[in-house]
Amino acid sequence: MLTDIEIAQSAKLKPIKEVGESLGLLEDELEFYGKYKAKIADGAFQRLAGKPNGKLILVTAINPTPAGEGKTTTTAGLGQAMAKIGKNAIIALREPSLGPVFGIKGGAAGGGYAQVLPMEDINLHFTGDMHAITSANNLCCAMLDNHLQQGNSLGIDPRRILIKRCLDMNDRALRNVIVGLGGKINGVPREDNFIITVASEVMAILCLAKDMPDLKKRLGSILIAYNYEGKPVYARDIKAEGAMAALLRDAVNPNLVQTLEGTPAIMHGGPFANIAHGCNSVRATRLALKLADYCITEAGFGSDLGAEKFMDIKCRMAGLSPDCVVVVATVRALKYNGGVAKGELAAENVDALKKGIVNLKAHVDNMRKYGVPVVVAINRFGTDTDGEIQVIDDCCKELGVRYALSEVFGKGGEGGMTLAETVCQVISENEGKTHFAPIYPDEASVEEKIETIAKTIYGADSVTFTNQALKSLKEIKALDGDKMPVCIAKTQYSLSDDPTLLGRPTGFAVTIRDLKLSSGAGFVVAYAGDIMTMPGLPKVPAAEKIDVDDNSVIHGLF
Repeated sequence: MLTDIEIAQSAKLKPIKEVGESLGLLEDELEFYGKYKAKIADGAFQRLAGKPNGKLILVTAINPTPAGEGKTTTTAGLGQAMAKIGKNAIIALREPSLGPVFGIKGGAAGGGYAQVLPMEDINLHFTGDMHAITSANNLCCAMLDNHLQQGNSLGIDPRRILIKRCLDMNDRALRNVIVGLGGKINGVPREDNFIITVASEVMAILCLAKDMPDLKKRLGSILIAYNYEGKPVYARDIKAEGAMAALLRDAVNPNLVQTLEGTPAIMHGGPFANIAHGCNSVRATRLALKLADYCITEAGFGSDLGAEKFMDIKCRMAGLSPDCVVVVATVRALKYNGGVAKGELAAENVDALKKGIVNLKAHVDNMRKYGVPVVVAINRFGTDTDGEIQVIDDCCKELGVRYALSEVFGKGGEGGMTLAETVCQVISENEGKTHFAPIYPDEASVEEKIETIAKTIYGADSVTFTNQALKSLKEIKALDGDKMPVCIAKTQYSLSDDPTLLGRPTGFAVTIRDLKLSSGAGFVVAYAGDIMTMPGLPKVPAAEKIDVDDNSVIHGLF
């Protein structure tokens, strides 16, 4: 059996110019990065602005487990399957972060025969967007420290610097550092922290900005520190936004690639859903809606994280309205939620499946609260039995939702045709009947927004704010952050903020330990539980298995 990378390396790719032509893009609207990658220039946005939008499909999932769910694989396969049934579709995904690639999760370009290519490029340096974001963020940090060094005319308090340096790598040793050591010439000594690039506000801004002027304005609005008088200091106050925007000039444009079967894919931006808002860029999604009749996008981790933020942050800010939500699940993952150990998931266990399927029910229920029709996609494994599939069938009938078995991993687009037909039918049947709305209004307070998410989506009984969170909340309200949506950073493994509580936990409280105003991005980040913004590598990182042979062929990437 071929590995993901072997399948990708054996594929025959179309020249990216042909992929662009299939979408109606003009050659001068493509900026080529070799034969198989291109950025889509701003001229395409202007030319297509008056064209009507296609249908927007969001792919999300149950809570992730070690068994895997295959959300990105399903997204890629659904795009391929749409072409098989004669539909004009495009997928819009996030770019992978190097942290998971070399850590434990692996790449984020799909798998098996439902991948986005060129797989190695996408999972490694791609078109340099991650590096540009890292550089822009760290330039702002360098200019701030230089301001301290050169007299500190703004009176910035070194103890109240908010912006953190970033790196697109899992490196726990950088979570807490001291900079400026070595004498006066080397700067002002102070405590500092690194976060992973995908958790940076610059990443969030890139993904939420509508164009270059909006990007530049948002960069200037980043709250970077407070001065000794307790007044806010923004990136524009140190004149950083212009140079930051210059570094992001190319990165702000979406990237065009293709699936294993040559269908079009746009990949742009890569915020994590557990520590950021977890969606690809607004620019990419808007453009995809102009280029095809169906835009299939995904949001990170389970629907309690990525999909909630897609609905309550991205759609709110961008004026988007999804036409259908696909919730991906596997029999194996649901059995894991029912208490089965990872090593025993291949064996039939109907009782455990019936116990764990409450997790699927929770995610379906949650998505319906936004007024959008739901389809369940069961990513089928060869070990799934007829008895177990019957449990899924019974559950979906009880919920009143359509479902389809998906075999795109092993069969590509052909294995997702039933899913594609089901999604199209559900969209057609609900034409004019979908009434999408976020779950909380703009005017609700930060506390009310957090409590609504915690109780309505997570199923919590209550929310507890630590003293530090209450202190931060007071400062945020003083800066009118109360009017912004909320981005809750929490574990992806549970509906709660405790990763050990599987299934559909009840009787728990969510603890908010701190809050941060991301004034440039336009939302408030609430940190729940012990979530970290700089992950570490596992005991045996994936990097140990990645290598390049004498012919410069990469092995071990997945």
